[in-house]
Amino acid sequence: MPDRTQAPVTLDIHQILSILPHRYPLVMVDRVTEITANKCIRGYKCVAYNEPWFQGHFPQRPIMPGVLILESLTQLGGILAYASDPFDATSNLMFFLGIDKAKFRHTVTPGDRLDLYAEVLHHRSNVWKLRGEASVDGTLCAEGEMLASIVDREP
Repeated sequence: MPDRTQAPVTLDIHQILSILPHRYPLVMVDRVTEITANKCIRGYKCVAYNEPWFQGHFPQRPIMPGVLILESLTQLGGILAYASDPFDATSNLMFFLGIDKAKFRHTVTPGDRLDLYAEVLHHRSNVWKLRGEASVDGTLCAEGEMLASIVDREP
């Protein structure tokens, strides 16, 4: 029987900002709802009409750019890497190295809550391979496999 005495690990925006180097308008994770170190993470991004990319993508039918959905998944993966193998966020960064098997299946529009999930496929030294899924109301919107590495910040 699972141990229900421990509360799930969650992170609010202030904790997220202490881990990620991103700032407005490119912080793409609003909350982390569950973390299992070295395994998986769940969180979400609330998609608002006043985000800057909707002015041009597209004015008559605003949709969240697919590359930003993938950025959300990558940032979530960075938080998982930090929670699994903590690094000094003041002297290290997680760099996105590549994406494989990216697929876009459904649009994301203002007012949606973009639910994010990432899991570790492989971790060796400072390199992480993760698989991620983004969905809205249970409908898969995007997925892919991301490769990232923890590197020293330049002085």
